[in-house]
Amino acid sequence: MSKVMTAAEVAARIESGMTVGVGGWGSRRKPMALVRALLDTPVTDLTIISYGGADVGMLCAAGRVRRVVAPFVTLDTIPLEPHFRAARQQGSIEFVEYDEGMFMFGLLAAAHRLPFLPTRAGLGSDVMRVNRGLRTVRSPYTEEDLVAVPALTMDVALVHLNRADRRGNAQYLGPDPYFDDLYAKAATSCYVSCERVVDSADLLKEGPVQSLLISRTFVTGVVEAPGGAGFTSCEPDYGRDEAEQRRYATTPWLEYHDEQG
Repeated sequence: MSKVMTAAEVAARIESGMTVGVGGWGSRRKPMALVRALLDTPVTDLTIISYGGADVGMLCAAGRVRRVVAPFVTLDTIPLEPHFRAARQQGSIEFVEYDEGMFMFGLLAAAHRLPFLPTRAGLGSDVMRVNRGLRTVRSPYTEEDLVAVPALTMDVALVHLNRADRRGNAQYLGPDPYFDDLYAKAATSCYVSCERVVDSADLLKEGPVQSLLISRTFVTGVVEAPGGAGFTSCEPDYGRDEAEQRRYATTPWLEYHDEQG
């Protein structure tokens, strides 16, 4: 069964108040075509779960976000995402900050339908002080106290991969999976945008079986979106457009958004 749909159709399924996970990492392989489609809807009051980049920045700048859960929000070559920074300084969003390891355990817990997972990450740091809702658990085997990272469950996950077939099997060809498979498993519905939709038999022509990151079992819809990660990178199809990223970072949001059409 074909799951191919348009970015606009994906965005139309996202409702105000939902929790939305966005795959990729910083300014790398972000599902920007889906994020831009979401900006064309009136949806608001979102919780965004992300190894954040311009996805978080754009949605914050547009006033669509109530809460962000992230270990960082960066454009990589621009260390702190400017529109996210502005939202934080203005106090317009709530921010839950975990370290990268804790965030990964939260995704793992949600992917495996567990309420939490224990980790040493965060112990002895200000993460516990800043996030007053975090709890510790005692190991029944060693009596060691560990951080109980809550599952980062989400209503919808948006991810961008290099290739996918019409049924939702999705493949990455770059250097890193960026935990996109965990987002797919952690969400009630997952939508994959890709550089190119190919026949299932052709998926292994460009990469090994290990590059088949996401199974159709976890995918609700597939969007063919050439250049759909831009201006972020999508190796090996294309690198980051540094000039466009700088323009985004230095242009007032409304002006930049209007120029995008």
